[in-house]
Amino acid sequence: MSEVLAPLLPLLILSAGTVFVYMNAWFMASLIKKRADIVDVAWGLGFVVIALVTYLQREVFSLRALIVLVLVALWGLRLGWHIHSRNHGKPEDFRYRQWREEWGKNFTVRSYFQVYMLQGFLMVLVAGSIIWTQALSPAGPLTLLDYLGMAVWGIGFYFEAVGDYQLAQYKKDPANKGKIIQTGLWQYTRHPNYFGEVILWWGIYLMALSVPYGAFSILAPITISFFILKVSGIPMLEAKYVGNPEFEAYKQRTNAFWPWFPKRG
Repeated sequence: MSEVLAPLLPLLILSAGTVFVYMNAWFMASLIKKRADIVDVAWGLGFVVIALVTYLQREVFSLRALIVLVLVALWGLRLGWHIHSRNHGKPEDFRYRQWREEWGKNFTVRSYFQVYMLQGFLMVLVAGSIIWTQALSPAGPLTLLDYLGMAVWGIGFYFEAVGDYQLAQYKKDPANKGKIIQTGLWQYTRHPNYFGEVILWWGIYLMALSVPYGAFSILAPITISFFILKVSGIPMLEAKYVGNPEFEAYKQRTNAFWPWFPKRG
């Protein structure tokens, strides 16, 4: 087992070092621009960097490794551009403004460790299945798990990309200002974009199962699932709408995460 896993450690170290430099660069940019929310743009693009750097270390061609690189690039580039377009010309995201007020004069130091370095650490954890695949994927044909993983990834990407698009279009209409989107994918789940992100990472994990000992990379999808469902995703966003009558009614009939038909009554 140790011989099989030998290529993994160097790529983990390389990924961690790359992310450390990458997040420090984004932190410096945040000081120049005076807005910490650019870390949200850095998030998706960081995985593209990890996937590319680790792929370039391979000595033997693997179609699986190449597909993982392409899938991660499609997801990360789209997400990065979407967040940049959403935030461009607008005030800093409400979460970061709130932290500026709460942390006061300690904001710069705390944002470095609690925003940028923490997200960098989580980035390496969530990229575990990517790194595992790039380090250990053998040459040879794809397996049933690879095809299943690509299908699951496709479902996740659809929900995230289409959900983001529908929300962006909804917000463009001045008549919808202050209202809550409840159409399109948003009528089946209150967070189609978050659902999509979690699911696509499980798709990458399924592909990693075709790699020797790939099951051990399960910490990657578990980490992103936990943070979106329990920490910084759904809970933080929905806290903003507590007490809003329209949201409370929407909440009663629509699942928070898993898509399903709205409840009647």
